[in-house]
Amino acid sequence: MDHKDNCTEEGDDDQSSSSSCPDSPEMDRNPSPPPEGDEEIVEEADAIGETVYSKHWLFSTLTQLIQMVTDQESKEGEQELSEEHEDELCKVWDMAMNKDVAGFLQEFKAPDILLGVIAKSRNPRLTEICVGILGNMACFHDTCVSLSQNVDLGDVLLLLLGDSDPPTLLETCRLLVTCLSQPDVAPLWLQRIQQQAATCNNLCFIMCSSTNVELLMKVGELVDKLFDEDEDLMKSWLSGLPGESDPDKDTHQDISSSLLEAAVQLRKESPEALEVYLHALQLLTTVDEGVQNLVSEGGCGEALWTFVCEVVCEDLCQPGDPSIVLQEQKALLAPALALLSTLYSSLQRDISLSLVGSLFRILYFHTENQQAGHKRKQESGDGQTDEVRDQEDTDVQLQALVEIAAELLCTVLPDLPKDTVSQLVRQDDFSEKICVSALKTLLPQNITSVQFLVSMLSEVEPNLADILRRECSIPSEPE
Repeated sequence: MDHKDNCTEEGDDDQSSSSSCPDSPEMDRNPSPPPEGDEEIVEEADAIGETVYSKHWLFSTLTQLIQMVTDQESKEGEQELSEEHEDELCKVWDMAMNKDVAGFLQEFKAPDILLGVIAKSRNPRLTEICVGILGNMACFHDTCVSLSQNVDLGDVLLLLLGDSDPPTLLETCRLLVTCLSQPDVAPLWLQRIQQQAATCNNLCFIMCSSTNVELLMKVGELVDKLFDEDEDLMKSWLSGLPGESDPDKDTHQDISSSLLEAAVQLRKESPEALEVYLHALQLLTTVDEGVQNLVSEGGCGEALWTFVCEVVCEDLCQPGDPSIVLQEQKALLAPALALLSTLYSSLQRDISLSLVGSLFRILYFHTENQQAGHKRKQESGDGQTDEVRDQEDTDVQLQALVEIAAELLCTVLPDLPKDTVSQLVRQDDFSEKICVSALKTLLPQNITSVQFLVSMLSEVEPNLADILRRECSIPSEPE
């Protein structure tokens, strides 16, 4: 179910280094060559692979890094990082986006050097840059495999999830997501994370306390990836309670509540990040332990229901929107409606008029999009254009969303009281056209729910009921 790329572009506008993945279709910019090559061509013997980067310059920069950390090791307080040293290291960070450079750094044992620096570092910016270099190196399969097999590096990276510096946390999470996206090494990282008890609590703390959108996005991707790859790990995080000897027992946080808190924070900030968190929460409901965690006394199921209803009814597929908006919002709507479907059956919450109206609107928009697609296909003649083929592919992707919406609507329709149905009719967006389109989508599989609605309409709005029976060919209810 993983719907994310192996490497996601991240960065901070205030920093000189890029965190882009070189395997991405596009990059923000190409890394600049080291300064000493500005005015002269790097000799072929000194060039790294097919690049213009200098081996000598790279050796020199890493040697200076070791010397700098060694000289300051005995000093008290935060280590100094001069502007010159920071600039040089950021150039290495950029260069590591190149496959030849990443391979050369691996061959030169740079990961061991960087690991030693991270272990001794008392400068957050220095730690961030070192982890960032490793993150760029990990974007390539061979270097990712080599890095992942370094046991000490694995231990240190998981410990860094307890760091207090947001940029360092961002780069650490980026590196972990990159490694978990490589099938060859993902099991190794999953095993490490399962064995590191503090990982869950550290991630929960970030989700509950951070307001950094980039960091929350990457933490969400990490949690979503972990849940998608390892159901047993997800179950252990759901049921894991701190023991008496656990140093974090007083600050232990629930994973589902933490995901919800971050989602609330991101609602207005980043729809893309919100999608990640809703998907992670939806994954929790795919196991009994997750559902029980949400709906049990003290669980966040009620709060989650209220939040997701607000997202669906206030942010997505609004009256007056063009039907194409369904295409744009399908990735958010699918996990949102799946969550509501599970929670409704467990919490037995009263359904709101707004939610019923949203479900009808979703089915109506889908019908409108289908009709527009058929029209374009007819206009294109026998030969299909790329646009028509893309539309058909998108319709296939939307089918899961439509099925979820239809299932949820059919579940709630029999529970609607007469007064609610009467209020629905008075809503401006509950028009004859919308009703006909929605009911045609529900038929014939959900005939019982449709007949119930039409029966209720016969009492509050007979004319509309007659139109629906005629337009949708709805048979009379059995005696």
